[in-house]
Amino acid sequence: MFLFIILFLVLVLVLHLHFRFSRAGRLIAKIPGPTGWPLIGNILQVLLPADKLFLYARNLRVCYKNSPIVKMTSFNIRIVAIYDPDDIEKILSSIRFIEKSQPYTFLVPWLGEGLLVSNGQKWHQRRKLLTSAFHFNILKQFSYTIIEQTEELVNRIQAEVGNSKTALEPIITRATLRIMCETSMGTSMLEGTSLNKYFKAIHTVGHCVINRMIRPWIYPDWLFRLSAISKIQTPAIKYLHSYTNRIIQERKIYKDKSSKVIFDYDQCGLKNQRALLDLLLEKEKHSKIDDHGIREEVDTFMFEGHDTTAMALCFMIMRIANEPIIQNAIYKELKHVFCGTQRPVTYEDLKEMKYLECCIKESLRIYPSVPFIAREITEDVTLGGYQVPAGTSCQIHVFDIHRLEDLYPEPEKFIPERFINDRRHPYAYIPFSAGPRNCIGMKFAMMELKIVMSSLLRRFRVEPVTRPEDVRFTGDLVLRAKHPLFVRFVPREPTGSFAPL
Repeated sequence: MFLFIILFLVLVLVLHLHFRFSRAGRLIAKIPGPTGWPLIGNILQVLLPADKLFLYARNLRVCYKNSPIVKMTSFNIRIVAIYDPDDIEKILSSIRFIEKSQPYTFLVPWLGEGLLVSNGQKWHQRRKLLTSAFHFNILKQFSYTIIEQTEELVNRIQAEVGNSKTALEPIITRATLRIMCETSMGTSMLEGTSLNKYFKAIHTVGHCVINRMIRPWIYPDWLFRLSAISKIQTPAIKYLHSYTNRIIQERKIYKDKSSKVIFDYDQCGLKNQRALLDLLLEKEKHSKIDDHGIREEVDTFMFEGHDTTAMALCFMIMRIANEPIIQNAIYKELKHVFCGTQRPVTYEDLKEMKYLECCIKESLRIYPSVPFIAREITEDVTLGGYQVPAGTSCQIHVFDIHRLEDLYPEPEKFIPERFINDRRHPYAYIPFSAGPRNCIGMKFAMMELKIVMSSLLRRFRVEPVTRPEDVRFTGDLVLRAKHPLFVRFVPREPTGSFAPL
């Protein structure tokens, strides 16, 4: 036993010396960051519950506020976080640093090599293939469906009137998933217990990915499969796959039985464009993608297309409830746009909602749905005045960057006017990422946010229950609050007739 301990300690020492004094180790050691233990580095500092992990990342920025870059290490894993917009531009704008690795690779069991996770030629092919699914005229046609589904949401919220508080996430998430299904997937959402299981499974996978991120010893897939986390994640992913398989199958059956699609593409002058799932099924006929590839993209867009938008709406509604002056200003703009009537919103109306757009941007600044972005450094690069070696993971903490006081004075205050004639560095505001791998659905998301928020605020005054200062965030794939976000909905006095859709 004594000999075994000696050999173990010698092995630890050799590995530590190798990782610390290799060229990469010497370069990374020059970068400011918390002091770590030999070999295991900073791992003990991040083995925390999800909410405390989120706070640790925020405090890390506070502790090293004078440095534009902060490093952390563990074993042979090197991570740098960057905060300077020039450095962020250097990473996000260049095709040299377009590769994604960990933690995105931890999503492969669920999302496969869909657009979010894929790299290289596969990513380029998929991005090119899917871009036409977000054509301007496609989005315009989708607006009708979003407006229709928003009316369903309004009716659901009407049933909450009189309650002392309403939890936002269950209602809003259901609505955004229904919108995603009815638009990009061209099929109805699966309701009942299936839907609740779907939401629960997404949360489960998110927790599993975060827990794996802070446990380097289960980074290798074969070790992860032996872990307790894998045993929790596997059935959740199995259910998520079954849910999306049913959606794909339903659309295939519908297309086989009918020549119709979501709308008549040819009459709209979109002969070469299709909604997402229809586009994928069309490409399958020409052997451009197979069944597995279709599921990869459907899984990716089902998740990214509804969950990020849902949380953006939840945080914005909560915050607007706490900003009565701003809420009144939005309502005043909406009364002007709609001439005091209760007619339904149209696609053309959205262009006139300039103040509401500023409010959406400010909400996404404070509550970015994707709180961090990661890229693989595939070649040496200078960031923050330090040489960062190839093989390092570069993290961009959007949540912190959007709160830098030199970029956003009084960063915790909700000031939509920041985005009137905004002249900040283009990489100082990145709620949809930026560069070649920016969010392909950005315009879709902004359209949906405008339609939903304008419809809700025309019908209801939103009163505060949850206060912004009481929100405790938690580490997840998207920005979430540890506790439910509550508001109170109060009907506005009708100011005109409402023409139903």
